[in-house]
Amino acid sequence: MPPLIRALLRDMAPYTATDAGNAVDLSDNTSLWGPPPAALDAVRALDASALTRYPPTPPAGLNAALATYAGVPVNMVVAGCGSDDLIDCAMRTFAEPGDTIAFASPTFSMVPVFAAINGLRTHAIPYGPELDIDVDALLAPRPRLIYLCSPNNPTGSALPSATIERIVANATGVVILDEAYGEFTSTPGFSLVAHSERLVVTRTLSKAFGLAGLRIGYAVLAPSLARALETVRGPYKLNAAAVAAAVAASTDGLPWVRQHAMEAATNRDRVAERLVALGLPPMPSQANFVCVPCRQASRVAERLLARGLALRVLRQLPPVTPALAASGGAALRITIGPWPLMEQLIALLQAEGATCE
Repeated sequence: MPPLIRALLRDMAPYTATDAGNAVDLSDNTSLWGPPPAALDAVRALDASALTRYPPTPPAGLNAALATYAGVPVNMVVAGCGSDDLIDCAMRTFAEPGDTIAFASPTFSMVPVFAAINGLRTHAIPYGPELDIDVDALLAPRPRLIYLCSPNNPTGSALPSATIERIVANATGVVILDEAYGEFTSTPGFSLVAHSERLVVTRTLSKAFGLAGLRIGYAVLAPSLARALETVRGPYKLNAAAVAAAVAASTDGLPWVRQHAMEAATNRDRVAERLVALGLPPMPSQANFVCVPCRQASRVAERLLARGLALRVLRQLPPVTPALAASGGAALRITIGPWPLMEQLIALLQAEGATCE
């Protein structure tokens, strides 16, 4: 009898997240301020009959709200079950099995996984010591797909606009620009889409919008590409509650979202200063988290979990910076939240005597 599971998958483990238990979760880069009140009101106001019917497909009202937010025509928006759903679908839409996807490493951990499952070859180049990208090396194999993450997960670093523009201008295939953390910095993605038919910008409502539990993401891309992506994505990927919450969050809830995104960015910079003072210097970040190279990351995280705070432990990151080389590729990723919680974090790190060593 032949094996029932594809050979590729036999040694591949499912994705697992930090088990925060009863601790405050600082591991997933989601909103520690909660969801926008407007989104909660929209879910509460749902008519019970909405639960017995399939939601609209495509979700026209949501697409219109997201298009207004992005400043693009509605036929350039495709919504999905989180931005990772759309990244996965984009690989199937714009590349054949055996084609190459290029990216800089380290980056979003699911990208090489999605690539393998979709039968793509990977061309991974290391980030430079200043977390810059060697554009010529990235473009060298003339990849069918290029994946960029800015601000990047897990480092927090953002690519200069000039770098993104150069990559898009010289790409021979489709460029996926993952801006999951775009609300926490000034990013060029939406404005670039109007000038390039080969650019796909993905965003999520899991981070700044505080709706991670409802799984809403979207892509902005040329209308001809959007139609193909929507075909691959398939119907009914968003439930009625998610659509209602997302529409409210991206319209009436926008002032709340923007206020708390600004607060997260301010607190991120304050936390970075405190960490430097503790001898735990983080990598430069423009996201809602900081990444701290730390050889004892597992031990520090274990101690803080016992004190009620869950951090993400990163292991075997490529030694692209001197700090990551010194830590053996180990690091802590810390989500930024309200300042009283950040003060608690700093106090516990100090009390535990946490160091980079």
